[in-house]
Amino acid sequence: MSEERLHDGSLYMTRDQELGAAQARYLDELFAFNQIRPSQTKLRDQMLHKMFAEIGTGCYFEGPLHANWGGHHVHFGSHIYANFNLTLVDDTHIYVGSYTQFGPNVVLATAGHPILPELRPLSYQYNAPIHIGTNCWLGAGVIVLPGVTIGNNTVVGAGAVVTRDLPANVVAVGNPAHVMRSIGDRDRETYFRGKPIDWDQVHRETNNRL
Repeated sequence: MSEERLHDGSLYMTRDQELGAAQARYLDELFAFNQIRPSQTKLRDQMLHKMFAEIGTGCYFEGPLHANWGGHHVHFGSHIYANFNLTLVDDTHIYVGSYTQFGPNVVLATAGHPILPELRPLSYQYNAPIHIGTNCWLGAGVIVLPGVTIGNNTVVGAGAVVTRDLPANVVAVGNPAHVMRSIGDRDRETYFRGKPIDWDQVHRETNNRL
């Protein structure tokens, strides 16, 4: 079977020896990545560049990392951080913009299975790509389903299940995830339960890093 059927939304049978052999090679690379010590940052970075379709600079994932195709269909920007147990069901392409952050146990799932009972025992599957914008934050336990797009700067609250597209610059929560509010002036003043942002401190620490 042609690998293109993974990416064009077609139904296909997952019992394909050629695809299975390719997938096994990528999973072996993922297994090797998960054995690397956290202190071996250069080696971890080299492995990520080998495993992923695209990945920018300054990305770091707490182990373990899980991916159906070992990251082979994953396109990440730069300076992306993922806490423990990021799961990338990358049977087709996943795109994530720079500076996005993932809490622990986030799942990005591109794969789906037919509702019709007769098709599932035949191992039929379909895939739809996921697009996540720049500078997003997905809290602990967020699940993103096939075909979803999330706009730039959007925050998705812990435990949300994202079944439909979310626009840019909003806070979304719930199951199914829905927009709770826009990101605005109040977020420039406070960061957590009324605690004020000390902008002098932010500017000072930012300048010290430059």
